[in-house]
Amino acid sequence: METRRGLLIILSSPSGAGKSTLARRLRAWDPKIVFSVSATTREARTGEVDGADYHFLPESEFKKSVANGGMLEHAHVFGNFYGSPKAPVREAIDDGCDVLFDIDWQGAQQIRNSELGLHTLSIFLLPPSIAELKRRLEARGQDAEEVISRRMQKSWDEISHWDGYDFVLVNQDLDETEEKLKSIVTAARLRRSQQPGLTAHVRRLQSEFEEGQA
Repeated sequence: METRRGLLIILSSPSGAGKSTLARRLRAWDPKIVFSVSATTREARTGEVDGADYHFLPESEFKKSVANGGMLEHAHVFGNFYGSPKAPVREAIDDGCDVLFDIDWQGAQQIRNSELGLHTLSIFLLPPSIAELKRRLEARGQDAEEVISRRMQKSWDEISHWDGYDFVLVNQDLDETEEKLKSIVTAARLRRSQQPGLTAHVRRLQSEFEEGQA
């Protein structure tokens, strides 16, 4: 049969729930899982590479792409536009590669409602407790106390949309959650929608059966 069609894997969580670590582990498990490179209207920061970190676009070009249906999802954040270009995602999944999205619930909803929504697999990660979520943020040692406070305030808004996802995992143990995540992806790859050669295969079986009955 033909090669399978790739998945649009959406991984969402509040900051500190383990999303970035699990995304890295998922890609290490299968290098054919690629990150979706977002487009943005903000200026490139030192060391960022156009086409690798982001697709850096003028605002007029970004808006034109949105108007022409060229973005799977988009949002306006802190004065800049961000979005997921449709063409490279479609090309990747047609080649049998899964595309991983690190987006919030609003972006996930837009992708689910897009023309590629049939191929979407959405997963939300919950922390075992709010206290543990805060402890993990503090343990990273990356943010000042006021930044951690803002992330904690935002976390409940993100958690409140947990029921809009296909699967929800409580990330109590990272290794255990990783195994569950890989099992979910493995099963989703076997959906009928991801196997474009199934219809032709069944027709061949039908033809063989009819020939055998003649």
